[in-house]
Amino acid sequence: MTEPHADLAAPYTDTAGRAVLETIRGYGVDAVFGIPGTHNLELYRPLADLGIRAVTNRHEQGSGYGADGWAQQTGLPGVVITTSGPGLQNAMSAIGTAFCESRPLIVLSPGVARGAEFADVGTLHETKDATAMVGAIAEWSRRVTTAVEAVEAVHDAFALFRTGRPRPVHIEIPLDVLEAPADVPVEARRPRPAPPRVSGDPVALVEAARLLSAAERPVIVAGGGSTDAVHELTAIAERLGAPVLTTLNGKGVVDETHPLSLGSNLRLAAARAVAEDADVLLVVGSKLGEAELWAPRLEARGAVVRVDISPAQLDKNLAATVALRGDAAAVTGALLELLPTEQRVARDLSAERAAIAHEMHGVLPETVALAEVIAEALPDDAIVAGDSSQIVYMALGSVLASRHPHSLLYTPTYATLGYGLPAAIGARVAQSENPVVTVIGDGALMFCVNELVTAVEQRLDVTIVCVDNGGYAEIRQNEVDRGMTPVGVDLVQPDWAALATAFGAHGRRVESRADIIPAIREAIADGGVQLVHLPQSALV
Repeated sequence: MTEPHADLAAPYTDTAGRAVLETIRGYGVDAVFGIPGTHNLELYRPLADLGIRAVTNRHEQGSGYGADGWAQQTGLPGVVITTSGPGLQNAMSAIGTAFCESRPLIVLSPGVARGAEFADVGTLHETKDATAMVGAIAEWSRRVTTAVEAVEAVHDAFALFRTGRPRPVHIEIPLDVLEAPADVPVEARRPRPAPPRVSGDPVALVEAARLLSAAERPVIVAGGGSTDAVHELTAIAERLGAPVLTTLNGKGVVDETHPLSLGSNLRLAAARAVAEDADVLLVVGSKLGEAELWAPRLEARGAVVRVDISPAQLDKNLAATVALRGDAAAVTGALLELLPTEQRVARDLSAERAAIAHEMHGVLPETVALAEVIAEALPDDAIVAGDSSQIVYMALGSVLASRHPHSLLYTPTYATLGYGLPAAIGARVAQSENPVVTVIGDGALMFCVNELVTAVEQRLDVTIVCVDNGGYAEIRQNEVDRGMTPVGVDLVQPDWAALATAFGAHGRRVESRADIIPAIREAIADGGVQLVHLPQSALV
């Protein structure tokens, strides 16, 4: 097929595509995820010259989740390049995930040339309104009309990620703009300095500090918006002797081996009771949503201090007694300076831990027991990518003791299938210091099994632990609970080890419970792409 506008693209190296990627590179991004297509080649042309690694996924949904995993390890936005039409549409689930989980993502796509919008004449990849389509689920979606506008959109995206709630953005560049010479000065492509961090209203800070200092039973709840406030929140917890609960997106903000940590267990009533019984509850960077709580709302009985970068979040789902709008690290740092310097004696949390553990083991004891074995097999510094599988949301999310934020990659709100493996790939592309493992159910793995070959092609060290319960076990139980005969949930399984081998990876099937730990540890030590198949029926 002849490349559209090839007569424009061929003579020029400094196209709008290059200007956009050069601007992104200036902010530190050195990897992009996507699939080359007929219309997006001018976004791929400059990558090697700019020192940007191109990761070719086997589906654009995997590109979005790979970019998400990469972003969580680097602190920079993930970047996805799609082609027009179906390529962009394939990335929509990942865009929706990034919106719900507040993750920074830039999606670049070509569009029809200026003047050809909505022509409905049957052009390749024709789409009614791509910008409106993505705008329905992203923070914003822009169709630019010049290279200058495209570069400005990149700067606006980074400004959003630095000063607001991070969410996905989409930049559509018309083909005639993308492939034409870029009239963008060099200085306009350079990164712009980050604005000062907002540290909260001084009067509100004094009132918040007064409440917390006088509290007898203070408790901290930390969400995904608090992950840059590790040191500040740990120090506040120690000053106040306050237990810390986190959402799954905030997991590890306070080291979960710390004596004040009660982990990411807000889905359990015993953990929520700790927060609800506080006389002062400090909530940092969380909307306290139903998907994290597994309950309609948190019924706090004491005063509530809320910290959030987004003013819209400060009273969402739980009214604030004192609301502090600003960057989590800046606000908690300012708050720390107003608290008494003497550390209180930490509360004895043994009864609370026992109640949480009892409740956790009571629902699916065999799944929790298996998760405990898997967690024991993992190195302390492992980055674990989870999926919307029972082994993760019913067990591993609670069992795993994370020492740092972003040690567990997961999507608790959007709860999508097919996230774990591509997110693990992105995390591994981002760094090579920590081992990367994805723990994923058989049903979820089938959503992204094609990404095995992406990991092989990229020569990555990634271990996949596939927990096979025979299909969609929770949905099967939902059907039974409604008096239905199970339908569509008992799935035919491939030979997982052989399938991994066919992709060029290494596969092994574990037949006994005693072999789980050595199998996982050997897979991680051997390196390369490893799949460990755990058939749950054989391991009880």
